[in-house]
Amino acid sequence: MSAIMHKSFTLRVLQSLNRRSWLALGFFLVVTLVAVPLLHLLVPPESAFHVSTYAITLCGKIMCYAIVAVAMDLIWGYGGILSLGHGLFFALGGYAFGMYLMRQIGRDGSYQSDLPDFMVFLDWKELPWYWSGSDNLLWVGFLVIAVPAIVAFIFGYFAFRSRIKGVYFSIITQALTYAAMLLFFRNETGFGGNNGFTDFKRILGYSITSPDMRLVLFGLTALVLALTLVFAGWLVTSKFGRVLTAIRDAESRVMFIGYNPLWYKVFIWVISAILCGIAGALYVPQVGIINPSEMSTGNSIEIAIWVAVGGRGTLIGPVIGAFVVNLAKSWFTVSFPEYWLFFLGLLFIVVTLLLPQGLVGLWKTLRQSRGARV
Repeated sequence: MSAIMHKSFTLRVLQSLNRRSWLALGFFLVVTLVAVPLLHLLVPPESAFHVSTYAITLCGKIMCYAIVAVAMDLIWGYGGILSLGHGLFFALGGYAFGMYLMRQIGRDGSYQSDLPDFMVFLDWKELPWYWSGSDNLLWVGFLVIAVPAIVAFIFGYFAFRSRIKGVYFSIITQALTYAAMLLFFRNETGFGGNNGFTDFKRILGYSITSPDMRLVLFGLTALVLALTLVFAGWLVTSKFGRVLTAIRDAESRVMFIGYNPLWYKVFIWVISAILCGIAGALYVPQVGIINPSEMSTGNSIEIAIWVAVGGRGTLIGPVIGAFVVNLAKSWFTVSFPEYWLFFLGLLFIVVTLLLPQGLVGLWKTLRQSRGARV
């Protein structure tokens, strides 16, 4: 019986993506797990084919953003729930893993103390109780998942039970994130205040800035992104996903036939928060810093823009949107830093008015028109 169930589950996972999607995913993994490491380690820096450390760090960071975009697509594209506060869950996962990285500094800090430098500066005598076990990677890995999940469950349960929807829900999520940002700015909370966590040294005894560790983090992020897409594809094509989409389109009718939308919304909300927390944990060691600015309302709004630009309700669209917007941001903030926000606003307006289905929708329209001409 168990063998039959296992075979049935495997078959459903394989059927969650079409053949073209599996080929694209395989190509992506070959590039990120094989080609990029070889071009970085074996090709001389002066060669045009050399992949620099900067490029690896930038792509690793954007892949973290892509995981967040997929998480947003699950709740917005398939659940009809627009969150403007998902930066909170991303930051919570980042802070949880940042605690481990701060403990790994040991006595290599500026004050040569067992306490993190910011605690010594603030004259703390011992670690707060919630830092207990933060030097254990397994415990911190649990916190990366559990903390965003608990916060999301508590907030989501009461919000969805009260049937808060639409713009009201979006505003409340934004307010929650802003309140959390103000809390983390305070020095007495024990999270570094305005400066947050930085100056990381090592992971599991290995230098965090070494080429090998950079590639490991890059490859791990690529693998997690691929697994996220497969998991999300399986979830939205399952019975749960079909009910969730029905709730998005006609919640009252779903309630009439006997389904309780509350637990479907809470479940997808918590899953989305967990994915954001994992992305935050992968983001921090690659970027080298985490501070309360990651919880800013602007960052959370950008997440929604990634999904809108790529095409919500498509899974791959948000990934494309995350790469397009953030690569554009990297170029604009260097070449024309004063115009970046204007460009971002213009991009959102153009997509909303002219490309309601995003870049993926545009691609499908072009393919259909080309097929009609043929």
